[in-house]
Formats: sequence, C-alpha cells, structure tokens
Amino acid sequence: MELILQIEGLSFEYANRALFRGFGLRLGAGVTWLRGENGAGKTTLLKLAGGALTPHAGSIRLDDMELQAQPLAYRLHCYYCGGDTPQLPWLTVREVLDLHLALYPATDAALLNAELHAFHLMAALDQPVTTLSLGQHKKMQLSLALALPVRLLLIDEPFNGLDADAVDYLRRELSSPQRLARQCILLTSHLDPALPLAGTLQL
Repeated sequence: MELILQIEGLSFEYANRALFRGFGLRLGAGVTWLRGENGAGKTTLLKLAGGALTPHAGSIRLDDMELQAQPLAYRLHCYYCGGDTPQLPWLTVREVLDLHLALYPATDAALLNAELHAFHLMAALDQPVTTLSLGQHKKMQLSLALALPVRLLLIDEPFNGLDADAVDYLRRELSSPQRLARQCILLTSHLDPALPLAGTLQL
C-alpha cells in the first residue's frame, strides 16, 4: 500500500484534557470511516491533519511533505471540508469559490462548475454566503471538496443537512474508482456512510 497520510507520535490537548497522546495513523488511498462518540476528537483530528490546528507534539506527513516543515506545500494538497461558515460573510458564493480557485491553481474550473450544477447551486452563485441554508452551505463546501485536485480529503459529517438526491450523488462521487485510486479520504459520520471503505478507525 502506498502511504499518503502518516501521523506519528501525535499529542494534542484542550484545556489540559488530552485528546491524543502518542497517536499514530497510516493511510493509503481510499475512504476511511473515522468513528467515535461525541467529544472523542474526530473533528479535532481532521483539523490537525488539515493544518487548521497545530499539534503539541508529533509529525504529520502527506506523501513526502511534513506539515510543520512545509506548511504551504502540504496545505496545497489537502482540503478540510467541515461545517464552519467562512469568516468572510460579505462575500458571495462565487467570490468564496474564486478565492479557493486562487489558492488551488491546478483546479479545473469546468469540473467545479459541474459539481455546482449537480448540487443545484448555480442559481445561488451571486448570493451572500450568509443567505445560504445549511444544506446549500454544505453543498458549496462539497462542490469544492469534489473538484479540488488534492491528495488528502478530510470531510466532517458529509451527509448532514443534505437532501436525498444530494446524498445519493455524493455517495456516487466518493465511490468513483478513479477517486478511490488517487485520493486518501478520511471522513466522520454518525451513520454508516454506505461507501466502499478502505478501513474503519475507532477513536
């Protein structure tokens, strides 16, 4: 198995509560389902792997890039898709997407448009992000997640807030053999994601 994500000796705590101590993880291509009770550290682990949080000890590697040593190169090859609202509320959906296209210059804009069309978001492109419903906001993030040419895709509760058609479409996209062969996808879900899994990780 070609290793894509390697975490070694990871330690991290919130307010003197240790969530991870000497934690290790080795993942290759495919979908891994991250499971655990509320508060077990699932979202925190995704944010650590995505570079949104800094570990107190240990190393996180994506292919041959170490996060702390090569933060810009590392982040160019990963994307964290969570439930957070962008901290730029005055931007429209189109402007948020354009910002990400600038950050990930290898992205195929036509592919992003195809994802937006599949999620029925084309009519919302000129709306401020603050006017989006929970489902629309999730679809905006998922459109980016599916279109960006990253090696590591981190998705927190991808099916929350989606209608049935969007859930079916997302499952098909995440089950694509081409995607499963080239991407390491780590996702959290309180329900069985009903995807072809490379593995399951219990926290």
